[in-house]
Amino acid sequence: MRKDFHELSAFLAVARECSFTRAAKKLGTTQSALSHSVRKLESRLGVRLLTRTTRSVSPTEAGERLLANIGPMFDDIESEVAALSSFREKPAGMIRITVSQHAAATVIQPMLARFLPNYPDIKVEVSVENQLVDIVADRFDFGVRIGEQVASGMIAMRIGPDFRMIVVGSPSYFKDRTLPVTPQDLTSHNCINMRLPSYGAIYPWEFEKDGREIKVRVDGQLILNSSPRIVDSAVAGLGLAWVPENLAKPYLDDGQLIAVLDEWCVPFPGYHLYYPNRRHTSSAVTLFIEAIRYRG
Repeated sequence: MRKDFHELSAFLAVARECSFTRAAKKLGTTQSALSHSVRKLESRLGVRLLTRTTRSVSPTEAGERLLANIGPMFDDIESEVAALSSFREKPAGMIRITVSQHAAATVIQPMLARFLPNYPDIKVEVSVENQLVDIVADRFDFGVRIGEQVASGMIAMRIGPDFRMIVVGSPSYFKDRTLPVTPQDLTSHNCINMRLPSYGAIYPWEFEKDGREIKVRVDGQLILNSSPRIVDSAVAGLGLAWVPENLAKPYLDDGQLIAVLDEWCVPFPGYHLYYPNRRHTSSAVTLFIEAIRYRG
């Protein structure tokens, strides 16, 4: 039975990562040891579970079935073991969270500065990425996104205030140009676009006024995938930018940027922590949830 558990754990890690290299790193073992365990499992079951090529690894139909059926069971076992930390005198455990760049800087980092010193036996791994992540498949405890991006079926909790996206440009950019009065005017401006991995295409700029919502697909010379770099580019006079207001505020205050279309830029639901519904959670997870809850 112990061998079964070890070999199944090895298979699950490789099937989820679609890589022996990444799975070995996650489990703290070697690729050859993982490969040996998976081959023994396949031999004993008499069926191939993984398709291996020089470039990729993927589950076969049988492997997909095994992954779908036993994966949640192993997750429950890990959850139960983690929950035992609540019996410790000091809270302990590992928390993994996926978060966007902006949320990491404005919400997560300030919270961790308060949280971690109080709980030295709790470890937090923060994965900063702008693409949307399947937190169950990628084995994260939490995800953080704006309210409208939270996946259905997840428990969601507000962790930050509403905020706005605003349109800004530098005085040098506006020197020989007319300020836009409506969102449609942006089509005649050189705009700095953002491409998000999860969205694929260029992200449209969203506006609202008097209940009327407008999405504008703008054009320009520069495309980036980082809000701070977009702000920097706007300050440099490379075009108009649509960015979180708090990122632009220091530059607005000292006159390096000018905001336009203010009446079209309305607040929307801020960042939410989301996670799957589990029967048991560790004391570390419970403390993290309580520490990050928005009380504004």
